[in-house]
Amino acid sequence: MDITIHTSSLPHDDPDASLAFYRDVLGFEVRSDVGQGRMRWITVGPAGQPDTSILLAPPAADPGVTEDERRTITEMMAKGTYGWILLATPDLDATFEKVQAGDTEVVQEPIEQPYGIRDCAFRDPAGNLVRIQELR
Repeated sequence: MDITIHTSSLPHDDPDASLAFYRDVLGFEVRSDVGQGRMRWITVGPAGQPDTSILLAPPAADPGVTEDERRTITEMMAKGTYGWILLATPDLDATFEKVQAGDTEVVQEPIEQPYGIRDCAFRDPAGNLVRIQELR
């Protein structure tokens, strides 16, 4: 089989704040931005990697989600336990400084992990955990 990862999704509760984080802080390209108000689906991705994207989507838009489930999702997003993503960079220290300068919530400064990687962690505006590991 020839399968690739094309798009992964993360929830957002403020499309403008999420767009500013992924575009302006992380430097991702905006591939599409459809919808209106808080009901926007924004696709972003790293420059030079057109086949890999993140879809930032409103979690309340799924018609199969009940009101109780929406409440649970909202609570989990607020605690930062609903969505997360792992990114990588060849220069973790420079990336950390740039992201930290974007007035982003730092969860963990760069550290050598006992399982053999060096990484750091932030929260995006929706509370999603964004871990960035250093490529070696």
